Amino acid sequence: MTTTILASENEGWGFFATLRGHADQGEAWALALAAVGRATGFSQEAVRDFLDSRHGRHFADDVANGLHAGLELAAAIDAAVMRWMGWRIGRQTERDTGIPRGLPYLTGFVGHFEAPLAD
Repeated sequence: MTTTILASENEGWGFFATLRGHADQGEAWALALAAVGRATGFSQEAVRDFLDSRHGRHFADDVANGLHAGLELAAAIDAAVMRWMGWRIGRQTERDTGIPRGLPYLTGFVGHFEAPLAD
């Protein structure tokens, strides 16, 4: 069985572009898409949209920090996932985004992209 990995729709920004020069972008993209999907349980489309967003850019900064600290790529992504799952949405973020307070950051921000658009 072959699993298709969704490609970035924003290679000039977001996660993909931020890791340019830090790691193999294709490998980083595939690992992040899988790791974030496992951690949050959301669709590949929602994870892709998160990684392509400004939040994905910040997530990639966290991965790059792990790489600079000497972690291998997969370990740096896993460390960023754990950190983002440990942070919680606070009152101000809830007010600004509508993401419920108390959710892990990663779950909240990826879930924000999973929600259907209102007509």
